[in-house]
Amino acid sequence: MTDSRPLASRTALVIGGGPAGLMAAEVLAGAGVQVELFDAMPSVGRKFLLAGVGGMNITHSEEREAFLSRYGQRAQTLAPLIDAFDNQALCAWIHGLGIETFVGTSGRVFPTDMKAAPLLRAWLKRLREAGVVIHTRHRWLGWDANGALLIDGPQGQLSLSADASVLALGGGSWQRLGSDGAWVPLLAGRAVDISPLRPANCGFEVAGWSEFFRDKFAGAPVKPVALSLAGGTPRQGEFVVTAGGIEGSLVYALSSGIRECIEQTGSATLHLDLLPNRSLEQVAKAIAQPRGSRSMANHLRGRLGVDGVRAGLLRELSTAADYADPQRLAQLIKALPLTVVRTRPLDEAISSAGGVTFEALDEQLMLKALPGVFCAGEMLDWEAPTGGYLLTACFVSGRAAGLGALKWLEAQG
Repeated sequence: MTDSRPLASRTALVIGGGPAGLMAAEVLAGAGVQVELFDAMPSVGRKFLLAGVGGMNITHSEEREAFLSRYGQRAQTLAPLIDAFDNQALCAWIHGLGIETFVGTSGRVFPTDMKAAPLLRAWLKRLREAGVVIHTRHRWLGWDANGALLIDGPQGQLSLSADASVLALGGGSWQRLGSDGAWVPLLAGRAVDISPLRPANCGFEVAGWSEFFRDKFAGAPVKPVALSLAGGTPRQGEFVVTAGGIEGSLVYALSSGIRECIEQTGSATLHLDLLPNRSLEQVAKAIAQPRGSRSMANHLRGRLGVDGVRAGLLRELSTAADYADPQRLAQLIKALPLTVVRTRPLDEAISSAGGVTFEALDEQLMLKALPGVFCAGEMLDWEAPTGGYLLTACFVSGRAAGLGALKWLEAQG
Protein backbone atom coordinates (compact mmCIF):
# COMPACT_ATOMS: atom_id res chain seq x y z
CA MET A 1 0.00 0.00 0.00
CA THR A 2 1.38 3.43 -0.90
CA ASP A 3 1.51 6.29 1.55
CA SER A 4 -0.64 9.20 0.35
CA ARG A 5 0.25 11.57 3.18
CA PRO A 6 1.55 15.00 2.11
CA LEU A 7 5.23 15.76 2.63
CA ALA A 8 4.33 18.07 5.51
CA SER A 9 3.23 15.03 7.49
CA ARG A 10 6.30 12.94 6.63
CA THR A 11 9.28 12.62 8.92
CA ALA A 12 13.01 12.30 8.33
CA LEU A 13 15.93 11.69 10.64
CA VAL A 14 19.37 13.07 9.79
CA ILE A 15 22.32 11.57 11.65
CA GLY A 16 25.34 13.86 11.65
CA GLY A 17 25.61 17.62 11.98
CA GLY A 18 28.41 18.43 9.55
CA PRO A 19 27.92 20.24 6.23
CA ALA A 20 26.48 17.14 4.49
CA GLY A 21 23.93 16.46 7.21
CA LEU A 22 22.93 20.10 7.55
CA MET A 23 22.47 20.41 3.80
CA ALA A 24 20.31 17.29 3.66
CA ALA A 25 18.22 18.66 6.52
CA GLU A 26 17.77 21.98 4.69
CA VAL A 27 16.58 20.28 1.51
CA LEU A 28 14.09 18.09 3.35
CA ALA A 29 12.76 20.83 5.60
CA GLY A 30 12.47 23.17 2.63
CA ALA A 31 9.98 20.73 1.10
CA GLY A 32 7.93 20.64 4.29
CA VAL A 33 9.24 17.38 5.75
CA GLN A 34 9.49 17.25 9.54
CA VAL A 35 13.22 16.88 10.20
CA GLU A 36 15.10 15.96 13.33
CA LEU A 37 18.88 16.01 13.27
CA PHE A 38 21.08 14.14 15.74
CA ASP A 39 24.78 14.66 16.42
CA ALA A 40 27.03 12.92 18.94
CA MET A 41 29.01 16.05 19.81
CA PRO A 42 27.99 18.87 22.17
CA SER A 43 27.46 21.15 19.13
CA VAL A 44 27.14 20.66 15.39
CA GLY A 45 29.67 21.59 12.72
CA ARG A 46 32.79 21.10 14.87
CA LYS A 47 35.06 19.86 12.09
CA PHE A 48 33.65 22.55 9.82
CA LEU A 49 34.61 25.21 12.35
CA LEU A 50 38.11 23.83 12.87
CA ALA A 51 38.64 23.63 9.11
CA GLY A 52 37.92 27.36 9.06
CA VAL A 53 40.72 28.23 11.46
CA GLY A 54 43.14 30.34 9.46
CA GLY A 55 40.65 30.89 6.64
CA MET A 56 37.37 29.22 5.67
CA ASN A 57 38.03 27.79 2.21
CA ILE A 58 34.53 26.96 0.98
CA THR A 59 35.14 25.94 -2.63
CA HIS A 60 37.36 26.65 -5.63
CA SER A 61 36.70 28.83 -8.66
CA GLU A 62 38.21 26.43 -11.24
CA GLU A 63 36.37 25.61 -14.45
CA ARG A 64 34.36 22.39 -14.52
CA GLU A 65 36.85 19.95 -16.02
CA ALA A 66 39.75 21.01 -13.84
CA PHE A 67 37.47 21.05 -10.80
CA LEU A 68 36.13 17.55 -11.42
CA SER A 69 39.62 16.18 -12.00
CA ARG A 70 40.43 16.82 -8.34
CA TYR A 71 38.22 13.88 -7.41
CA GLY A 72 40.38 11.36 -9.22
CA GLN A 73 38.74 8.00 -9.83
CA ARG A 74 35.40 9.28 -8.51
CA ALA A 75 35.28 12.34 -10.78
CA GLN A 76 32.63 10.95 -13.11
CA THR A 77 30.62 9.53 -10.22
CA LEU A 78 30.47 12.90 -8.51
CA ALA A 79 30.02 14.89 -11.72
CA PRO A 80 26.17 14.79 -11.75
CA LEU A 81 26.05 15.91 -8.11
CA ILE A 82 28.50 18.76 -8.69
CA ASP A 83 26.86 19.81 -11.96
CA ALA A 84 23.57 20.12 -10.09
CA PHE A 85 25.13 22.39 -7.45
CA ASP A 86 28.47 23.65 -8.74
CA ASN A 87 30.92 26.08 -7.19
CA GLN A 88 28.97 29.08 -8.50
CA ALA A 89 25.70 27.74 -7.13
CA LEU A 90 27.37 27.04 -3.81
CA CYS A 91 28.63 30.62 -3.64
CA ALA A 92 25.14 31.91 -4.45
CA TRP A 93 23.76 29.75 -1.64
CA ILE A 94 26.30 31.24 0.79
CA HIS A 95 25.37 34.74 -0.35
CA GLY A 96 21.77 33.85 0.44
CA LEU A 97 22.83 33.38 4.05
CA GLY A 98 24.10 36.97 4.07
CA ILE A 99 27.76 35.93 3.79
CA GLU A 100 29.80 37.53 1.02
CA THR A 101 32.71 35.71 -0.63
CA PHE A 102 35.87 36.51 -2.55
CA VAL A 103 38.25 34.57 -4.78
CA GLY A 104 41.85 34.45 -3.56
CA THR A 105 44.93 34.61 -5.76
CA SER A 106 45.08 30.79 -5.81
CA GLY A 107 41.49 30.55 -7.06
CA ARG A 108 40.18 29.40 -3.70
CA VAL A 109 36.89 30.89 -2.51
CA PHE A 110 36.56 32.32 1.02
CA PRO A 111 33.96 34.20 3.05
CA THR A 112 34.94 37.87 3.11
CA ASP A 113 35.75 37.72 6.82
CA MET A 114 37.59 34.38 6.35
CA LYS A 115 35.61 32.85 9.22
CA ALA A 116 33.39 29.78 9.46
CA ALA A 117 31.43 30.70 12.58
CA PRO A 118 29.24 33.47 11.08
CA LEU A 119 28.30 31.21 8.18
CA LEU A 120 27.39 28.36 10.52
CA ARG A 121 25.34 30.64 12.79
CA ALA A 122 23.36 32.02 9.85
CA TRP A 123 22.81 28.51 8.52
CA LEU A 124 21.59 27.11 11.83
CA LYS A 125 19.21 30.06 12.19
CA ARG A 126 17.74 29.28 8.77
CA LEU A 127 17.38 25.59 9.64
CA ARG A 128 15.63 26.27 12.93
CA GLU A 129 13.28 28.72 11.22
CA ALA A 130 12.49 25.95 8.73
CA GLY A 131 11.50 23.70 11.62
CA VAL A 132 14.58 21.48 11.86
CA VAL A 133 14.97 20.20 15.41
CA ILE A 134 18.61 19.65 16.36
CA HIS A 135 19.64 17.23 19.10
CA THR A 136 23.26 17.24 20.28
CA ARG A 137 25.00 14.67 22.48
CA HIS A 138 22.98 11.94 20.75
CA ARG A 139 25.01 9.07 19.29
CA TRP A 140 23.60 6.72 16.67
CA LEU A 141 24.05 3.06 17.61
CA GLY A 142 22.45 1.35 14.61
CA TRP A 143 19.02 -0.22 14.46
CA ASP A 144 16.90 -2.07 16.99
CA ALA A 145 15.17 -5.39 16.37
CA ASN A 146 12.21 -3.61 14.78
CA GLY A 147 14.28 -1.58 12.35
CA ALA A 148 14.05 1.71 14.24
CA LEU A 149 17.15 3.86 14.60
CA LEU A 150 18.74 3.34 17.97
CA ILE A 151 20.14 6.53 19.48
CA ASP A 152 21.87 7.01 22.81
CA GLY A 153 21.27 10.40 24.42
CA PRO A 154 21.50 12.10 27.79
CA GLN A 155 18.16 10.59 28.83
CA GLY A 156 19.04 7.08 27.71
CA GLN A 157 18.48 5.07 24.56
CA LEU A 158 15.80 6.02 22.05
CA SER A 159 14.28 3.91 19.28
CA LEU A 160 13.10 6.28 16.55
CA SER A 161 11.26 5.54 13.34
CA ALA A 162 10.88 7.86 10.39
CA ASP A 163 9.74 7.77 6.79
CA ALA A 164 13.32 8.34 5.59
CA SER A 165 16.75 8.79 7.14
CA VAL A 166 20.02 10.33 6.02
CA LEU A 167 23.35 9.20 7.44
CA ALA A 168 26.10 11.84 7.25
CA LEU A 169 28.51 10.47 9.82
CA GLY A 170 31.85 11.68 8.48
CA GLY A 171 34.98 9.67 7.81
CA GLY A 172 37.60 8.48 10.25
CA SER A 173 39.87 11.47 10.86
CA TRP A 174 39.83 13.96 13.72
CA GLN A 175 37.95 11.67 16.10
CA ARG A 176 37.79 14.34 18.78
CA LEU A 177 35.46 16.28 16.48
CA GLY A 178 33.12 13.35 15.91
CA SER A 179 34.44 11.60 12.78
CA ASP A 180 35.42 8.32 14.39
CA GLY A 181 34.29 5.76 11.82
CA ALA A 182 32.21 3.95 14.45
CA TRP A 183 29.48 3.51 11.85
CA VAL A 184 31.56 1.11 9.73
CA PRO A 185 30.67 -2.14 11.56
CA LEU A 186 27.04 -1.02 11.91
CA LEU A 187 26.60 -0.75 8.15
CA ALA A 188 28.87 -3.68 7.34
CA GLY A 189 26.61 -5.79 9.53
CA ARG A 190 23.73 -4.84 7.23
CA ALA A 191 25.55 -6.08 4.11
CA VAL A 192 26.62 -2.60 2.99
CA ASP A 193 29.83 -2.64 0.94
CA ILE A 194 32.48 -0.44 2.58
CA SER A 195 35.99 0.33 1.40
CA PRO A 196 38.40 0.49 4.36
CA LEU A 197 38.95 3.97 5.76
CA ARG A 198 42.48 5.26 5.06
CA PRO A 199 44.29 8.55 5.61
CA ALA A 200 43.93 11.26 2.96
CA ASN A 201 45.48 14.73 2.92
CA CYS A 202 47.96 13.35 5.39
CA GLY A 203 51.58 13.43 6.36
CA PHE A 204 54.07 10.66 5.61
CA GLU A 205 56.99 9.14 7.46
CA VAL A 206 60.48 8.49 6.18
CA ALA A 207 62.54 5.50 7.29
CA GLY A 208 64.31 7.90 9.64
CA TRP A 209 65.97 11.30 9.54
CA SER A 210 69.43 11.62 10.99
CA GLU A 211 69.42 12.97 14.52
CA PHE A 212 71.20 16.13 13.38
CA PHE A 213 68.70 16.85 10.60
CA ARG A 214 65.68 16.09 12.79
CA ASP A 215 66.82 18.29 15.66
CA LYS A 216 67.78 21.18 13.40
CA PHE A 217 64.93 21.22 10.89
CA ALA A 218 61.80 19.56 12.34
CA GLY A 219 58.98 22.07 11.88
CA ALA A 220 60.76 24.02 9.15
CA PRO A 221 58.77 25.01 6.04
CA VAL A 222 60.35 24.08 2.71
CA LYS A 223 59.61 26.65 -0.01
CA PRO A 224 59.48 27.33 -2.84
CA VAL A 225 59.92 23.80 -4.15
CA ALA A 226 58.23 21.37 -6.50
CA LEU A 227 57.34 17.76 -5.81
CA SER A 228 56.49 14.88 -8.12
CA LEU A 229 55.73 11.20 -7.82
CA ALA A 230 56.77 8.45 -10.26
CA GLY A 231 57.47 10.76 -13.14
CA GLY A 232 54.24 12.68 -12.72
CA THR A 233 53.88 16.40 -13.36
CA PRO A 234 55.68 18.36 -10.63
CA ARG A 235 53.52 20.49 -8.35
CA GLN A 236 54.99 23.66 -6.93
CA GLY A 237 54.30 24.88 -3.41
CA GLU A 238 55.55 24.21 0.08
CA PHE A 239 55.61 21.53 2.74
CA VAL A 240 56.92 21.10 6.27
CA VAL A 241 59.62 18.80 7.60
CA THR A 242 58.39 16.89 10.67
CA ALA A 243 60.33 14.91 13.24
CA GLY A 244 59.51 11.76 11.33
CA GLY A 245 58.82 12.82 7.76
CA ILE A 246 56.89 15.43 5.77
CA GLU A 247 53.48 17.08 5.73
CA GLY A 248 51.77 20.19 4.39
CA SER A 249 49.76 21.39 1.42
CA LEU A 250 52.15 20.23 -1.30
CA VAL A 251 52.31 16.75 0.24
CA TYR A 252 48.53 16.63 0.68
CA ALA A 253 48.03 17.39 -3.01
CA LEU A 254 49.89 14.18 -3.86
CA SER A 255 48.77 12.09 -0.89
CA SER A 256 46.40 9.80 -2.79
CA GLY A 257 49.08 8.65 -5.22
CA ILE A 258 51.71 8.42 -2.48
CA ARG A 259 49.45 6.28 -0.29
CA GLU A 260 48.53 3.96 -3.16
CA CYS A 261 52.20 3.50 -4.07
CA ILE A 262 53.03 2.59 -0.46
CA GLU A 263 50.11 0.15 -0.35
CA GLN A 264 51.34 -1.55 -3.51
CA THR A 265 55.11 -1.57 -3.01
CA GLY A 266 55.81 -0.70 0.62
CA SER A 267 57.28 2.73 -0.08
CA ALA A 268 57.02 5.72 -2.41
CA THR A 269 59.85 7.79 -3.82
CA LEU A 270 59.13 11.45 -4.44
CA HIS A 271 61.37 13.74 -6.44
CA LEU A 272 61.99 17.13 -4.91
CA ASP A 273 62.99 20.09 -7.07
CA LEU A 274 64.77 22.49 -4.72
CA LEU A 275 64.95 25.24 -7.37
CA PRO A 276 61.75 24.99 -9.45
CA ASN A 277 62.30 28.38 -11.06
CA ARG A 278 65.68 27.43 -12.54
CA SER A 279 66.42 24.88 -15.24
CA LEU A 280 68.89 22.03 -14.87
CA GLU A 281 71.20 23.80 -17.27
CA GLN A 282 71.13 26.99 -15.20
CA VAL A 283 71.81 25.07 -12.00
CA ALA A 284 74.67 23.10 -13.56
CA LYS A 285 76.22 26.28 -14.99
CA ALA A 286 76.10 28.01 -11.60
CA ILE A 287 77.70 25.06 -9.84
CA ALA A 288 80.43 24.88 -12.48
CA GLN A 289 81.56 28.42 -11.70
CA PRO A 290 84.91 28.56 -9.87
CA ARG A 291 84.44 28.42 -6.11
CA GLY A 292 88.01 28.97 -4.98
CA SER A 293 88.49 28.06 -1.35
CA ARG A 294 84.80 28.11 -0.55
CA SER A 295 83.11 24.88 0.52
CA MET A 296 80.50 23.43 -1.81
CA ALA A 297 77.81 24.33 0.74
CA ASN A 298 78.89 27.98 0.68
CA HIS A 299 79.19 27.84 -3.10
CA LEU A 300 75.57 26.62 -3.42
CA ARG A 301 74.41 29.26 -1.00
CA GLY A 302 76.17 32.06 -2.84
CA ARG A 303 75.46 30.99 -6.42
CA LEU A 304 71.98 29.46 -6.07
CA GLY A 305 70.58 30.47 -2.70
CA VAL A 306 70.38 26.85 -1.56
CA ASP A 307 70.55 27.23 2.20
CA GLY A 308 68.65 26.46 5.40
CA VAL A 309 66.32 23.47 5.25
CA ARG A 310 66.77 23.06 1.48
CA ALA A 311 70.52 22.70 1.97
CA GLY A 312 69.79 20.37 4.87
CA LEU A 313 67.61 18.14 2.71
CA LEU A 314 70.23 18.07 -0.03
CA ARG A 315 72.90 16.98 2.44
CA GLU A 316 70.57 14.50 4.17
CA LEU A 317 69.52 12.78 0.96
CA SER A 318 72.82 12.70 -0.91
CA THR A 319 76.36 11.42 -0.38
CA ALA A 320 79.83 12.89 -0.19
CA ALA A 321 80.46 11.44 -3.65
CA ASP A 322 77.44 13.38 -4.98
CA TYR A 323 78.91 16.61 -3.63
CA ALA A 324 82.17 15.86 -5.41
CA ASP A 325 80.41 15.51 -8.79
CA PRO A 326 79.03 18.92 -9.95
CA GLN A 327 76.81 17.43 -12.66
CA ARG A 328 75.35 14.85 -10.31
CA LEU A 329 74.79 17.52 -7.67
CA ALA A 330 72.91 19.68 -10.17
CA GLN A 331 70.68 16.73 -11.05
CA LEU A 332 69.94 16.10 -7.38
CA ILE A 333 69.04 19.74 -6.77
CA LYS A 334 66.45 19.41 -9.55
CA ALA A 335 65.23 15.89 -8.64
CA LEU A 336 66.23 14.90 -5.11
CA PRO A 337 64.84 11.43 -4.27
CA LEU A 338 62.84 11.42 -1.02
CA THR A 339 61.44 8.05 0.03
CA VAL A 340 58.48 7.75 2.42
CA VAL A 341 57.42 4.43 3.93
CA ARG A 342 54.08 4.95 5.66
CA THR A 343 51.25 7.40 6.24
CA ARG A 344 50.73 9.15 9.52
CA PRO A 345 47.80 7.71 11.53
CA LEU A 346 44.28 8.12 10.18
CA ASP A 347 43.16 10.25 13.11
CA GLU A 348 45.83 12.86 12.25
CA ALA A 349 44.73 13.15 8.62
CA ILE A 350 42.72 16.11 7.40
CA SER A 351 40.30 13.72 5.70
CA SER A 352 39.86 10.04 4.94
CA ALA A 353 39.58 7.91 1.84
CA GLY A 354 37.32 4.88 1.68
CA GLY A 355 33.81 4.51 3.06
CA VAL A 356 30.47 3.41 1.69
CA THR A 357 31.08 2.51 -1.94
CA PHE A 358 28.96 4.12 -4.62
CA GLU A 359 28.21 0.62 -5.88
CA ALA A 360 26.28 0.11 -2.61
CA LEU A 361 24.09 3.13 -3.45
CA ASP A 362 21.55 3.90 -6.11
CA GLU A 363 21.68 7.14 -8.13
CA GLN A 364 19.80 8.95 -5.35
CA LEU A 365 22.46 7.94 -2.76
CA MET A 366 20.10 5.45 -1.14
CA LEU A 367 21.59 2.26 0.24
CA LYS A 368 20.47 -0.63 -1.93
CA ALA A 369 20.51 -2.92 1.10
CA LEU A 370 18.44 -0.50 3.23
CA PRO A 371 15.60 1.19 1.33
CA GLY A 372 14.80 4.63 2.72
CA VAL A 373 18.31 5.11 4.14
CA PHE A 374 20.57 7.60 2.36
CA CYS A 375 24.27 8.42 2.83
CA ALA A 376 26.21 11.63 2.26
CA GLY A 377 29.47 13.41 2.95
CA GLU A 378 32.85 12.06 3.86
CA MET A 379 31.47 8.65 4.82
CA LEU A 380 31.18 7.97 1.08
CA ASP A 381 34.10 6.46 -0.83
CA TRP A 382 35.67 9.52 -2.47
CA GLU A 383 38.60 11.75 -1.69
CA ALA A 384 39.94 15.10 -2.82
CA PRO A 385 42.77 17.47 -1.99
CA THR A 386 42.36 20.52 0.20
CA GLY A 387 41.46 23.75 -1.56
CA GLY A 388 37.67 23.76 -1.19
CA TYR A 389 37.09 20.42 -2.91
CA LEU A 390 36.42 18.50 0.31
CA LEU A 391 33.71 20.87 1.51
CA THR A 392 32.16 21.14 -1.94
CA ALA A 393 31.67 17.37 -2.15
CA CYS A 394 30.15 17.33 1.33
CA PHE A 395 27.70 20.07 0.40
CA VAL A 396 26.70 18.56 -2.93
CA SER A 397 26.34 15.00 -1.62
CA GLY A 398 24.26 16.22 1.31
CA ARG A 399 22.01 18.08 -1.09
CA ALA A 400 21.77 15.03 -3.36
CA ALA A 401 20.89 12.75 -0.44
CA GLY A 402 18.20 15.18 0.70
CA LEU A 403 16.73 15.32 -2.79
CA GLY A 404 16.97 11.54 -3.05
CA ALA A 405 15.06 11.18 0.22
CA LEU A 406 12.39 13.55 -1.08
CA LYS A 407 12.04 11.54 -4.26
CA TRP A 408 11.76 8.37 -2.18
CA LEU A 409 9.03 9.91 -0.01
CA GLU A 410 7.11 11.12 -3.03
CA ALA A 411 7.32 7.69 -4.62
CA GLN A 412 5.77 6.13 -1.53
CA GLY A 413 2.68 8.31 -1.83
